[in-house]
Amino acid sequence: MTVRLRGHHLLCILTYVGKGYSERFVKNYDRVAERLDAGESVVIVDGPDDICAPLLSDEDAHCVRSGPAERDRSALRDLSEVFGRDLRAGSSVVIDKDWLQRARELFRSGMVRRACFGCEWHDLCTDVSIATRPDLRITGQD
Repeated sequence: MTVRLRGHHLLCILTYVGKGYSERFVKNYDRVAERLDAGESVVIVDGPDDICAPLLSDEDAHCVRSGPAERDRSALRDLSEVFGRDLRAGSSVVIDKDWLQRARELFRSGMVRRACFGCEWHDLCTDVSIATRPDLRITGQD
C-alpha cells in the first residue's frame, strides 16, 4: 500500500507525538505512523490525505479550506529547495531514518517552517523539535 500525504503533513510527521484534534484523529494518525515506520511508500497528494481522513466527516472540516492548501504549497516549496528535487502532487518520498534526520534538522533550524506560521500546533511542534523526545511516533524504518 501507499501512504497518501499532503505537502504540509511532510512537516507535521516530523514532530508527531500523539497529540491531535480528537481521539479518533490520533488513533488514525498512529496507524499512519505505523505504516510509515513499516516502510510503506509515500505519495504526495493535493488536498486531504490519509491523516485528514477522520476529520472529513465534520461539517466544517478545515482540511478542505484554503489555509491548509496554502500550507501545502509553502511546505513543498521549502522541501523542494532544500532536498534539491521538485516535490508536488504525484511525487514519491521515502520516509526513512536518513530523510527524517535531515528533515528534522532543517525543521529545527527554521529552514522549512514557513508553512507552520499561524498553525495552532506551531508551539508544540517547536518544543518537540528542540528536545530529544522518546515519544516521537515516526522514527523511520531501518
